[in-house]
Amino acid sequence: MSRDLRIGLLGAAAIAPSALIKPARQTPRVTVTAVAARDRARAEAFARKHGVPVVHTGYDALLADPQVDAVYVPLPNGLHAEWTLKALEAGKHVLCEKPFTANRAEAERVADAADAAFARSGLVVMEAFHYRYHPLAERMREVVTSGELGELHRVEAEVCFPLPRFSDIRYDYTLAGGATMDAGCYAVHVARLLGAGDPAVTSARMLTLRKDPRIDRAVTAELAFPAGATGRVRASMWSRRVLSIRARAVGTVGELNVTNFVMPQLYHQLTIRAPRSAGGHELRRERLPRNPSSYACQLAAFAAAVLDGGPVITSARDAVATMSVLDSIYRACGLPPRGETKGQASAR
Repeated sequence: MSRDLRIGLLGAAAIAPSALIKPARQTPRVTVTAVAARDRARAEAFARKHGVPVVHTGYDALLADPQVDAVYVPLPNGLHAEWTLKALEAGKHVLCEKPFTANRAEAERVADAADAAFARSGLVVMEAFHYRYHPLAERMREVVTSGELGELHRVEAEVCFPLPRFSDIRYDYTLAGGATMDAGCYAVHVARLLGAGDPAVTSARMLTLRKDPRIDRAVTAELAFPAGATGRVRASMWSRRVLSIRARAVGTVGELNVTNFVMPQLYHQLTIRAPRSAGGHELRRERLPRNPSSYACQLAAFAAAVLDGGPVITSARDAVATMSVLDSIYRACGLPPRGETKGQASAR
């Protein structure tokens, strides 16, 4: 593709300016050309504010637009699978917000479709775990895999933020809401990044909403990795742990601690405690460049994957593994995975 990558936006979501509009202005060979929303007036207001030239009435109309090469899907969790599949059927590349789908079964269906679409037409599907494309995430992985910490035996991650507005769609069961989905997906993903292999969930506990006990507002889960390391993930949208975004990896001889791995462009700190060559330990603090932002890094990687055949490190197949852990956390708490019917749950 010699021209720019032309991206259409499915939904005038609040995250879109940070995740797509602003990064596109900083990313060569990328333009945002169209937007669609269920409410056309809202799409028109969004387009005027952000300089998007084309407004479509409905998502299907945007997918039918031959001037759109790829779509960004920031819709509610429960709609991700449906519109990613429709986008692939329409011949579009897809950058889909996290969590990738409502559950593992949906993720597998989308991954199968993504594999077929790539083999047939070279279409790219990427899950929008933007933090993973910032240099901080790669540095975290590098520290653990280098052996500097010794043999890994513990991984911990937590993503807790306050969202006391319980009418928010992130608390809507029918849209695959819940703290495990919206915050826990980050904690699980970074635990998978730092841990050796995909973990099993050994136990979990949740705080749920009074108005709908199917919806979790906070969760803690214990993990076991194949090589013997253990782990813990915590997530919250409303609990005593108001704001905490961090990751920790403990080895036999050292320890890694990272603050704010999710939005490192705002602030972050990476601390390594490791052995000195002369004996004892040293404590090192590192800072990675804040700019470009994690969103800009992600969009550049997406463009490179589509235009140049670059790697996709948050692929649809990777999403299947993350969704499997999220499903297991819900089941460990006696709740069905999001989007799973009572009949499906009882058949397991």
